[in-house]
Parts: sequence; C-alpha cells; structure tokens
Amino acid sequence: MGKLFSLMMVLVLAGCAAIEPHEQRDAQRDAGLAIQAVYEQALPTLSEDKQRHFAQRLYRLTGEPRWRALNQAYGERLLASLEEDIVGLAEPGYAATRSRAIVADYSQRTAKQRARRDMLSEWGEIAFARGLLFRLVQAEYHGLLPAIEDHERALGYQAEVDWAAFLTDPEVIEVYAAQVANYAYFLHQLGVMDLRREVEAAFRRHYPPERVAELDNTEYRNWLYGLTHFVIADSRYYQRKVDPAVHAWVLEALEREATDILTRATADIQAEVALAFLLAGREDHPLVGRVREALVAAVDPASGIIPSPSGRGSLAGGEHRNVLAIMVLRWPGRLHPGPDLSDGGGR
Repeated sequence: MGKLFSLMMVLVLAGCAAIEPHEQRDAQRDAGLAIQAVYEQALPTLSEDKQRHFAQRLYRLTGEPRWRALNQAYGERLLASLEEDIVGLAEPGYAATRSRAIVADYSQRTAKQRARRDMLSEWGEIAFARGLLFRLVQAEYHGLLPAIEDHERALGYQAEVDWAAFLTDPEVIEVYAAQVANYAYFLHQLGVMDLRREVEAAFRRHYPPERVAELDNTEYRNWLYGLTHFVIADSRYYQRKVDPAVHAWVLEALEREATDILTRATADIQAEVALAFLLAGREDHPLVGRVREALVAAVDPASGIIPSPSGRGSLAGGEHRNVLAIMVLRWPGRLHPGPDLSDGGGR
C-alpha cells in the first residue's frame, strides 16, 4: 500500500504540471480505490452503522451487487426499530418519554455535541421526531415503507410536529445547519409537508454574505455543511443528480469561498463541497479539481487513509471522511438509487 501511495504522490503532486489531465484523473481514481481497499479489509471490524454508511454510499456510487448484503442487514434492523416505535406511538406520552431518554443519553464529549444536546432539550419531542424521521426516509429510500404496518401513524405524527418553528429557528440553524436542510427535504420526500423554501430563506437570512465573512472556523464549517446539504438531501443522498438552477445560490456561495474552503474547511467538508458540484452536473468546475488534489495530498501513506485534522488515523472515526473522499475521487458520473429491498431483502 505504501508503494502505491508513493506513486500516486509522484503522479498527482510532484509531476502535476508534467502529466496530462486524463492521467491525473486516473491517478485520483486510483487514490480513491486505494482508500476503498483499506476500508473493505477493515469493514467487518467496524460498527453496524459504519458498515451501513459505507455500503450504502458504495452501492449508490457503483451499483455493484456485492454491497447489497450489508444494506439488506440494515433493512432488517430498520424495520424492527420502526415497528417498535410505531407500536409505541399508539400509547399516550410515548414520544415525550422517548425524547427525554434520547436527550439524557446524548453524548457530551465535544463542544458541538454539548451544544446540540442543550438545543434538543429545549424542543420537547423533536429529539424523538428527528430520529424517527431519519428512519422513515431511509425506509422510503429502500422501498420498505409500504411493508411497515401502520406506517401512516408515524407519518401522521410527523405532520403534527412543529417542524416549521424548529427548522427556521436561528439558534437551531446555528448548531444544526446540515440537519435543518436534511429534515426539510426528508419531510417533502415523505409527503408530510414542504418547508424547503422557508428553510432556505431562514438559512440565508441567518448567514448573509457580510456575516459569513466574520465567522470563526467552527461557525464557518457549520455554514458550509448546511450549504452542501441542501444539495445532498435533494439528491436523496447520492441517488440522483439535482437541478443546478434550484441550487444556484449554493453553488455561487461555494464558488465565492473557494480559497477559504481549501484553507479553513476539513477534508470532510471539502469533499461535500465537491459533491455538491458533482451532483449538480458540474464536474468541470475548477473547485472540484482542486478539492481532488487536496484529498489525495491529505492521504497518510502509512495508514492509507485521510486522517483527522489532529492526525488521528482511526478507521472507525475516519469512515465518514474517507468514504466521501472515495466518492469524490472515483466519481463515475452515474448514480444508482436504492438499493430497493422491497423484494424481501429487508426481511
């Protein structure tokens, strides 16, 4: 593995000016495949959720049947947890009780986690509703929603939640920008309610260009994550391309911030910025190429993966960062929806 990365560095970095563009892209794809090989070998040692996250994205990137098994295992867990909560929703007070337990158990290891826990504690049943919403849209993505008995009860519950107040609240946007964008699209995709334009307007009000210029690194990264997730959520998490006209405001904002994105953003966020352009059909944008170069340069030859900003090379902790890098570096131009597990694969 070390020899392969040394070769990549020679091709992509030292010899960048001397090689043809198509050779550089081949080297970047090879870099993505090399990171993928490290994770494929380690995948059985990762948690079920990390395995799901990785396999879901690799399936949508490649359409390869070999990724279905881990998605099917996830489908089984998904159905079981949804059915438990849907039964529970028939009991008065169930959602409130679950919300209190979720907030009590919320990790407080980092400042970001503590801020999110404090925020969720002020919003009643939102802590439960948001987790349920995520699992409902996951079931819909995989064709499993019709198989869930009384799933309309869960959708009806979502319709009663005051999502508009939550998703447009400035304090929520301040610490939860990416999730705010996600939930607006999830609600629309499930046919519950359409808050996409209201949430976009609230986000843009909270982050006018003059304020963005003054953000510290933590706030700046939250803003960037939020921006990219308007596109990513619209793509049904890498299942389809998006209309670039709808997200022109996102792409223009990212374009203006190209220099700071490459100097202030983490590798995770840089990859999501590139994915926003790729999902909008803008692979030719210069920022995509610059992010690809940055991702290849960030690979640690010893571990074969992109480490954390602090230099940690944990495979589990770096799964999100590295699978995004794989997607950007390997990007094939075509996406694969699903996988559809409605043929019994979810059971």
